Amino acid sequence: MLRGGDLEALVEDPRDDDATTLHLAGVLAERVVVSATFYRSPAPFVEALDESEVSYQLRFMATDLDVQGRGYGARVLEHGESELGARGAVRLWANARDSALGFYRASGWVVVEGSAHMSPETNLAHHVIFKRLD
Repeated sequence: MLRGGDLEALVEDPRDDDATTLHLAGVLAERVVVSATFYRSPAPFVEALDESEVSYQLRFMATDLDVQGRGYGARVLEHGESELGARGAVRLWANARDSALGFYRASGWVVVEGSAHMSPETNLAHHVIFKRLD
C-alpha cells in the first residue's frame, strides 16, 4: 500500500532500530494487512515545546485495500496510542495523506491549519495532524 505498491520504493527510516521506536502490524490469516511505525520525534508545529513532553511521529501507516473500513487500522492505531501513552508520550503527530484525513479525524486526530503540503516521497497532498494523549 505504501508508495503506490512500488516494491522498489524505500520504506525505511534511520530510526527503525532505535529502542524508542514502536513497529506494529496487524495480521489476518498469516498476512500483514496493516502497519504503523512510531518514532520519538519533536512535533514540528509546537512553538514553545516543553522539553519534558514526549512526542512521537507516526510514519508508514498503511492498510491493505482488501480490509480497509473494517477497523483493523483503527485497532492498530489505538494500540500504538495506548502503548506510547504508557511510555510517557503526550503528543503524536504525522504527515497524513489528504485521502486518509477522514480516518484520522474519526480516531480523534486534529489537522494543523495551514499545514498543507505535497510529500516529496509520494508527490501526494498531505497535512500535518496531531493528537494529544493526556
